[in-house]
This record gives sequence, C-alpha cells and structure tokens, in this order.
Amino acid sequence: MLIKKPLFIIFALLIVIGLATFLYGLQTPHPERAWQAYLINFLFWSAIAQGGLLFSAVMHLTKARWSQPVQNLAESFAAFFPISFGLFLLMFLGKDYIFPWLHHDLHGKEAWLNLPFLFTRNLIGLLVLYGLGLAYLYNAMRLKLDPGSSSRKIQSFFLRGWKGSQQDRQKCRTRMSRLSVLYILAYAVVLTVISFDLVMSMEPNWYSTLFGPYSFIKAFYIGLGGLIVLAAVIRLAQGEQSMITGSHFHDVGKLFFAFCLLWGDFFYVQLMVIWYGNISEETSYVITRTVMLPWKPLAWAVFLVVFILPFLVLLSQKIKTKPIIMIILCSVVGIGMWFEHLLLIAPALSPDAANLPLGYSDGLISLGFLGLMALAVTYFLRLFPELVQVKEKEVS
Repeated sequence: MLIKKPLFIIFALLIVIGLATFLYGLQTPHPERAWQAYLINFLFWSAIAQGGLLFSAVMHLTKARWSQPVQNLAESFAAFFPISFGLFLLMFLGKDYIFPWLHHDLHGKEAWLNLPFLFTRNLIGLLVLYGLGLAYLYNAMRLKLDPGSSSRKIQSFFLRGWKGSQQDRQKCRTRMSRLSVLYILAYAVVLTVISFDLVMSMEPNWYSTLFGPYSFIKAFYIGLGGLIVLAAVIRLAQGEQSMITGSHFHDVGKLFFAFCLLWGDFFYVQLMVIWYGNISEETSYVITRTVMLPWKPLAWAVFLVVFILPFLVLLSQKIKTKPIIMIILCSVVGIGMWFEHLLLIAPALSPDAANLPLGYSDGLISLGFLGLMALAVTYFLRLFPELVQVKEKEVS
C-alpha cells in the first residue's frame, strides 16, 4: 500500500490544529490577523496546486516524453482544487478584514472594486480554471488506468464507456491537448485577475500592469517546488518502483532553476520601472516594503532565500539529482515565497505595525493548510497507485 494510514492521521491532526488556531484567532481582539494568515495561505497553497497541474499540461502539450513519471505526480495536485474553491467561498466571511478599501473613497475605481462584482468574477474564474483542470485530469486518468484491473468505484468512474482502443486513446490525447491550451490560457488570465483583486487591491491607489504576469510566474515557480518535494518523497519512500530517476530530478531541477531566474527578472523589472518612473503612488508602495521598518529586513530575506540561495545552489548539476537536498532547498524557497506573500499583503492590513505582524498562530494556521494539501494529494495517490508505478513506455 503506497500511503500508510498513520500519515492520514498526522495530516488530519494538522488540519484540526490549524482550524482550532484560526477559530481562536477570530475571538481575539485582532481577528484581522487570523484572516491575514487565511488569505496568505489560500493564495500560497492554491498557487502550488495550480502551478503543479500546469507542469503536466505543458509537458503533455510539448510532448515531453521524459517527464511522464513526474507528470503523473503533478496531476495529483488537482485533488486540491475542490478544497481551494471551498476556501475561496469561506473568504467572503472575512471581507471586512481582508479588504481595507471597503467604505473608502476609491476615486473612480468603485466600478471594479466592489464586493459583488469582485467575488462573482473570481468565482467564475476559479470555476473555469478548476473545471478545465479537472477535465484534463479526467482524460489523463483514462489513459493511465487499466480497464481490466480497475475495480474500485472511483476508478470505474474514469473508465465508464472506455474501451481503450487505439482510436479511443488518440481521441483522448486530442482532447487533452485542447484542454491543455485552454487551461494554460485560463491559468494566466484567472491568476492575473485574482492577483489584482486579492493582492494589488489592498492598496487601491497603486497599480502595476506587470503584477499579473509576476503572480502567475511565481505560482509556477512554487508549483515546481512543491512537485519536486513530492517526487523526492516518493523516490525516497518507494525507491526504484517510483520510476523517478536522477535524470528526472535533474531535468525538473533545471526548470526550477529557470523559473528562479525568471522570477528574479520580473522582480527586478517591476522594481526598476517603478523606481525610474518616480510616480508617488507607485514609489510609496515599493518604499514601504523595501526601505521602511519593519518590512526592509523581510524584503531582503525574501530576495536572498527565493532568488540568491537557489541560484547559487542549483548551479551544481549534481545537487539537482539529490532528493534530500532538493526537498530542503524547495521547502526553504517555499517558506520564502510564503513570506513574500506576507510582504505584499501585511503592510496594507497593518499599516502602523512597529513589528512584523507575525506570530505562532500564523505558523499553526499554515500547518493546517499544509495538512489539507498533503491529505488531498496523498489520498489521491492512494486511490491511484498507478501514478507512481507507471512504466516509461506508457506515455500519453
């Protein structure tokens, strides 16, 4: 059995701890701190799931035959989509704490920044994105499951009316290619809108046309990091049965390195354009987060951890093939990216903070979200052990 039952107990315990901490935080004199942690974790873990599935879509569309074992693991992140959608709906309960622009003069932006329109467009966007992702997953699973050995009801659902003939398989691949294109387009559009509405709108006087691309590049970056961690854990637990080799880690590691550079490039370009433009509405946003205390040390720490550290480490070809080192590196980058979300959001929610608005409750709530992600992915892999035992020749 691929996933041991004690793991489910551990993940469930993390969820209970995170939920209890969040509910306790709502009863304190500062419930906005609990909702701040909720928003950051929603954006962070949803981005990992969205970026993880994007890897599979891109690999299928480019016919990257080498990536099949890792591609299978990437598809397991789609199990978090329904949870992410439910978490978005719950966010409406914290609207008074998440959106500081409520009940303020928005200087003509009221047509865009109003709650009914904001939640409606984000709701529709996530429905489209997750619907396309799950449709892609449905067709991908049809190619992987064996009709003769799939007896469980959930597996039978994917194989209903499926004969597995060569003609049927070709039609399925064609549908996957079309869905890949649609998912990639929806990914870019929806994550752009969400970044505008849930992050950039925190300070409605500030805007950046590059913020959308920066956000979906960032999501793919941390999605790759999450995928590498999952692949490394499977490799360490299953050995050769996982069909994940050092060359797979090397290839995905190079892609992770490439998006480290791309994230750094977007970070630099956005900063320089604002700096040289010298428009007060734009520079105040940057100055607050990079020059003023208590945010300045955090900004430098994020830059060092998310860009400098992986850049220097991943220059080594050998390191990319070491699962344990990659787990540590990708986890550190993920933590750094969590703090990057904090850096973008917290100054707007806590403008007068003398110290970082950060405490043990933020960590415990984050552990709850980690439990949700881990439970969703491991349960999916438990239902479909074929995803970690696929043979190289079984290419979709």
